[in-house]
Amino acid sequence: MQRAGSGRPGRRPLSVRGARQTRRRPTGNHKVRIGVGRLLMVAALIAAGVKLVVVQGFEADALAARAESQRTTPQPIPAARGAILDRNNRQLAFSVESRVLYVIPSQLKKNWDDLVGKHQQPAGATFESMTADMAAFVHKVIGDESYGEKLDEPKMLEKLRSGDPYAELVQNVDPAKARVITEKWGGEIGADPRAVRLYPNGDLASNIIGAANWRKETKPPATHGILGLENSEDNTLAGRNGRRVVDTALGKDGVVIPGTERDLDPATPGSSLQLTIDTDTQYEAQRLLTDYKNRSGAKSASMVVMDARTSEIYALVNDKTYDPSNFGEASEDQRNNIAVTSPFEPGSVNKIVTASAAIEDGVVKPDTVIRVPGSIPVADVTVRDAWPHGPVDMTFTGVLAKSSNVGTLLTAQKVGEDKFAAMLNKFGLGQSTGSGLPGEAAGIVPPQGQWSGSTFGNLPIGQGLTMNLLQMAGMYQTIANDGLRVPPKIIRSEVGPDGTSKEPQRPDSVRVVSPETAKTVRDMLRATMQKVPTDPNQNGTGSSAALPGYQIAGKTGTAQTVDPACGCYSNSSYNITFAGILPADSPRFVVGIALLNTAPLPGNPASVSAAPLFHQVASYLTQRYQIPLSNPAEVPPATLMP
Repeated sequence: MQRAGSGRPGRRPLSVRGARQTRRRPTGNHKVRIGVGRLLMVAALIAAGVKLVVVQGFEADALAARAESQRTTPQPIPAARGAILDRNNRQLAFSVESRVLYVIPSQLKKNWDDLVGKHQQPAGATFESMTADMAAFVHKVIGDESYGEKLDEPKMLEKLRSGDPYAELVQNVDPAKARVITEKWGGEIGADPRAVRLYPNGDLASNIIGAANWRKETKPPATHGILGLENSEDNTLAGRNGRRVVDTALGKDGVVIPGTERDLDPATPGSSLQLTIDTDTQYEAQRLLTDYKNRSGAKSASMVVMDARTSEIYALVNDKTYDPSNFGEASEDQRNNIAVTSPFEPGSVNKIVTASAAIEDGVVKPDTVIRVPGSIPVADVTVRDAWPHGPVDMTFTGVLAKSSNVGTLLTAQKVGEDKFAAMLNKFGLGQSTGSGLPGEAAGIVPPQGQWSGSTFGNLPIGQGLTMNLLQMAGMYQTIANDGLRVPPKIIRSEVGPDGTSKEPQRPDSVRVVSPETAKTVRDMLRATMQKVPTDPNQNGTGSSAALPGYQIAGKTGTAQTVDPACGCYSNSSYNITFAGILPADSPRFVVGIALLNTAPLPGNPASVSAAPLFHQVASYLTQRYQIPLSNPAEVPPATLMP
């Protein structure tokens, strides 16, 4: 008998075998599909591996740089602007470092609930209460104003709640105060570097210094000059910008994320300018000129005080000035430095040209007697003296001191047109002085080839040509400096960030006349200040300029202005001028004065002569600079009319 369960080794129960036999074997198509799927999977894995190798190996640096560029941005660091100083290193203009506080209101509004906890706001705080806290804190730290900008807390609050992509809270903030604010509200309130240009003396010398302010539209934003030396010397003052890297918010505006600034390259400060101006002299000259101009009735006025040897400008003033910190409200007249930009017909101060040429050429001597009629015909015009007289004898010194037009023309005719024209050129008329002041107009001297018959009747008496105030004073500087014309100078030196100083290049000096001629003319011009109570015929035209104890040399001038209605000379409006040398025996200063478009008024000396103003300025200069008394202080009066 067979035992149950016995059978052939390895055989399975029928039921099992039957179940196995019922399974379907793969068909040919099925096998193909499985193979293709496996191949695709392998290919995808290979492609992914290759891409991973490329990304991690070959493209890693480029992709990292691209990702970094999406969140970091290089930015310039503005250089500190150089100062402008007077000759004694007093500050006339300087910059202080500041910050502009800004926020990204859109992020504040979006993330305010997170910020409440971050900045330890009380339970139940809202977006409104948090922004109110921010505005109040900023106001508390800064105060009611910052560098002249008034703080408006409600306006700040409006900006914080605006939802705008960017908003400036306060323009100019002291860096220390800005740091207190950003430390409390770091990440929400940012501080960008900026500079504030300050002018501690207000409108003093503003026509020279000019104005500068922060200009956001420039590339890069920085303080740039708008007017005056601030503008013309902008490259010297501006320095070299540095560079930093910041993180910026995504978006086209690239707003800097507060607290992400990193310096890379520090900025190099600009050089400072030391001017020849003396602050005290500038102030006093401004005060005296403005007061005198108002009394004279002139439409405009200017004055210059120059060193007789070096031509350094100690003061250059106009009657109209402006506040450089608020230059946008200044009129064109206030901004205009008329002393150099507005040439005028000088009148009799120009007679120094005829005198210099005549003495240099030996045509006359100081005591040469000239028969002077009351008038003289020149081509189609008749030239008269300012006072009516018949034929009189005058010394050549008297011709100058009494400002005789006729006597001057008679002498100029002896000099001749060629030598007279050459002397105009030597004195620098019709040419820029090279002073370094922006906007200088060279004036007009008709070319000799274009002279008409009456031209030589006008030029010797200061009509028919124009000059600026520096040119006028420069003629007298030449005579004060023994015949050597030194171009006027306003910039004394450039002081680099390291403290080194260099003098800017200036035009060459010009020998105009010999030292002997210059001294002779200078001595003759002393007679202008002469006053002899016992003989009025010996009085000069500028006796009110005299200063007791000092010898003064100078010349008065009166020129008719052109009436625009007819294009002819006016009989009611004049340019009143004066140029003087202090002291005549040992020249230290030259002063030039111009009162333009003045109507003479009876009983008003200021409307007919600038000599009294010279007296006031000379009195101040002798005290300010402790100028020794002349030796001898009094000289015998010259003979003007024998």
